[in-house]
Parts: sequence; C-alpha cells; structure tokens
Amino acid sequence: MYCNGIVIGYPVGLAPGMGINALFTYTIVLGMKYSWEAALAAIFLSNMIFLILAVSKIRESIINVIPLDLNIGIGAGIGFYLAFIGLSDSGIIRSDPTTLVSLGNLFSPPVLLALISFFITLILYLRKVKAAVFLGMIITSIIGLIMVSMGFGAGNELMPALPKQAITTTFDLTLFGGFTRGFGELFSNIPNLIIILFTLVLISFFDATGVLISLGRECGLLDEEGKPIRIKKALLSNALGGIIGSIFGTSTVTTFIESATGIESGAKTGLTAIVIGILFILSIFISPLILSLFKISVTTSALIIVGILIITQLKAIDWNDMTVTSTVFMTIIMMILTYSISLGIAWGFIIYTVGKIATGKFEEINVGVCILAIIFGIYIFFGL
Repeated sequence: MYCNGIVIGYPVGLAPGMGINALFTYTIVLGMKYSWEAALAAIFLSNMIFLILAVSKIRESIINVIPLDLNIGIGAGIGFYLAFIGLSDSGIIRSDPTTLVSLGNLFSPPVLLALISFFITLILYLRKVKAAVFLGMIITSIIGLIMVSMGFGAGNELMPALPKQAITTTFDLTLFGGFTRGFGELFSNIPNLIIILFTLVLISFFDATGVLISLGRECGLLDEEGKPIRIKKALLSNALGGIIGSIFGTSTVTTFIESATGIESGAKTGLTAIVIGILFILSIFISPLILSLFKISVTTSALIIVGILIITQLKAIDWNDMTVTSTVFMTIIMMILTYSISLGIAWGFIIYTVGKIATGKFEEINVGVCILAIIFGIYIFFGL
C-alpha cells in the first residue's frame, strides 16, 4: 500500500482478489485436493513469476499490444462488473434455477436497506454533494441502526447491528508462513503445478492490468496512447503484495477495483493509498465495529454508483465498426456472467482477433495480439 502511495503515486489500495479467492478455495483446495499450505505455496510462486514479468520488458510488450478499443471495453466491463457485485451481494438480484438471475425480495430488510442506500447516494450525487458516496454510506448506516433498534431486520447478517465490542486485540497467526509447508506437496505433481501457476499468473497479471487501466482513465493517469503511466512500478507493487500476502496466509493481493469509489470522490495522488494503508491497520483493531456498521447493504450504493460512472467511457467507442462492437460487447458480458475480469479480457482478445481476420484487416492486428488470443484460448478451454 505504501509502495503505491510513496513510490508510485497511485490513489489505489491493494487487497486479496475475490476471483483468485474462489480459484484458491474451490479449484485448488476442494477440486484438486491440495492442502491450503500447498495452495499458498502456489500463490507465492505465481507472484514470484509475476514479479519477474513486472520488471522485465515482457510486461511492457504485453500491455502495448492491447488495442485502444479493447482497452476501453475492459474498463467499461469492470464498471458493469462492480455494479453486478453490488446488486447480487446485496440481494437486489438473486440467483434463480429457472432464469439464472431474478429480482430479489425487495421487502427483505437487507435488500430494502440496500435500495435506500442506492437512492440516497444517487440523489446526493445528482445534487453534486461532495463525498456523496461516503455520506450515503454514513446516512444508510444510521438508518440501518434505527431499523435494528425498532426490531426491523434484527438478527439478519446483512443488516447493521450494534457490536458487542468495538475493539479486538486477539489475532490468529496460525497462517503465518504456512506456505513453506506446502512446497513438497505442490512439486509432487509437476503437470498440475504448471497448470496452476499458468492460471494464477494469467489471472493476476490481466486482472491487475485491466483494473489499473480502468482506474488510470478515471483519475488521469494514462498517457497519450491510453496506457497507464508508471505501470511497471504499479505491477511491481502488486507482485510484492502477492508475495507478502502469501506469507501471511492470503490469496493473491492485487489492486482492488473498489478503489474507484475513492477516485470518484476526488482521490488523485498516492496520499490516498497511504491513508488506505493506515485505515487498514486501524481496521484490524476495530474490525468488530466496522463489520457491524458497514455491511454489504450499506456499501452497495458505492459499487453501483461507481459502476455507472465508469461505463461513461464507452462514448469513445467506434460503434460503427462491428468488430469493435462485438469485441467490447463480449468483453463486458463475459466479464459479468463468468464473474471474472480475466475471462472477460480473454474473450475480448479472441473476438477482436477473429473479427479482424474475418474482415481482412490483417494490418490492424499484430503478432502480440495473435499470441495472446491463442494463450487465452488455451486458458478458456484447457485451464483450471
């Protein structure tokens, strides 16, 4: 976090990536039957590879081949992805065995509070109130506490509730250094190891790149060609975060897209990252209070509003070019429906390459794009 703030100057925070959390738990541990120690060892090794990519010219070559329209599509897709997270986690939309998704129970206390949060924040933003997102969460928390005190929704885990204690000094250090015990198990099956590392590095690199491009566009940290400035240092920070995170028992640490809420409120410099780091340290001690007040029903509005703001960049797309249109559409829709930023990027590269070849515009694609399209094809069909 401090590397982001002092050395790089990016107004973003780092945290364990949600997509890799799922890969860590459901695929590597539960699916492939590895221990959590072996999974942490894989996280450590993949971030060492990520570190090598970050400091080498390979990183620059990969980023430079991303077409501008696909670049914009990735950023917009992340906006939709953010909104989808907020809507689904809050229960405004829910899974349905018949239609896949459907409208949730709007009279459910947590869903109702999430709707109140969204409308309050939207009104504040439209009225151009400064720090509208933050104020929206504070006001919603107060409303939630009033609802609980009146017995409306008490006991529901998504609702704010008065904490039994505000401060904790008890910490679980059993995960510290656990990855060292998993190397033997991990190297016992080399083919599996290669697949795991390939998938982890691919997701880590393109998740981080996609998020940095999207956030960079929002806070003016892109150059004339639409590439993030100081991207080498930013990716280096991600890699180091992942290495340190694995030592302390977390899945891959990466730039988290929720940093967009701070950028929307005016964050432009690395001071934001430093403040985030300080608040994260404090949150360790006051986690009971934070977990009680800032449930997903309260934070839903931030994710949806920021998602709305991010998708405005789609105005720069050339919608008359059907190759571009189909590329952007598939990037966005697959990012949402697969619940994965990296898979959305993968489909974008494949559709872009196929579209350019189909229309005979070979001069508009380069070897790098073709190579990445092939790699992503392998990843989609044969990856984890």
